Amino acid sequence: MTIYRLRLTLILLAALAAPLAARAQAPAAPAQPAAKAPTKASNPDLPAPPPNFEYASDGRRDPFISLVDRGVDTAGQAGNQPMVRAEGVPGLMTSEIVVKGIVFTRGAYVAMVTAVDNKVYSIRAGDKLADGVVRAVTAQAVVILQEVNDPLSLDKQREVRKLLRGGEEVK
Repeated sequence: MTIYRLRLTLILLAALAAPLAARAQAPAAPAQPAAKAPTKASNPDLPAPPPNFEYASDGRRDPFISLVDRGVDTAGQAGNQPMVRAEGVPGLMTSEIVVKGIVFTRGAYVAMVTAVDNKVYSIRAGDKLADGVVRAVTAQAVVILQEVNDPLSLDKQREVRKLLRGGEEVK
């Protein structure tokens, strides 16, 4: 058993000594000019990326963006300024509207909804909202196809039914 241990020790020593011997025989690299010192303390053990390095996301999410505020559009915002929305129905979010009434006119249903600004809007099937599209208006509910802005969700759209008698159903 000691012969096997001796052979194993010799093999390991040879494997470790080969890179060290190659490093000792290699000529010294020419001195490079000092790069700009980063503003934050950096770890000297980590290699610096080349100056022309560019990260290609290829559809993956940015690992440096926090998932805490997911669902909030932060693109183009400066500081804590609120996102500017369109006026009228295109600026309404699905979660903000409440169905107050549904009428049948000219062969189609039209829903009367209120928003957080206490204004009454009329919406029809096909109208666009800030986060979805009105799919249908029936005698009992407004059906909205809402876009899901959640990077962890497998579903990119969901169907929300805003009922005339209050409440909503999500499918």
